[in-house]
Amino acid sequence: MKKALIITLLLIVAVFAAIYAFIYYVPISEGYRSGELIKFSHKGVIVKTWEGEISQGISGAQIFSFSVLDKDVDIIDKLKEYQGNYVKVTYVERYATFSWLGDTKYFITEVTKEKSPHVRN
Repeated sequence: MKKALIITLLLIVAVFAAIYAFIYYVPISEGYRSGELIKFSHKGVIVKTWEGEISQGISGAQIFSFSVLDKDVDIIDKLKEYQGNYVKVTYVERYATFSWLGDTKYFITEVTKEKSPHVRN
């Protein structure tokens, strides 16, 4: 009886670990987006995550929402600095997410400041 309980608990832990590893390490897609960084915040009640939005249209009708992992301090600092500017981001899309990682399935891996195509010199 004790042996069956231990094996069952180990199987449950192994299944949870496999699901977590799959969601965390296997991206469904990778890509680039650019637009005006209109929002970047550290939000949450129990677990705080970094969340942001990029406007990809002149009227703000097309919004790209994204998350940034806490370990990516350099990306967080750049996004704070680039608030209100035109940026290009590299992202990975995951199958799902956990609440302690972020609100979206899109996670930023790189950010650069770009010249806005809407402003002519």
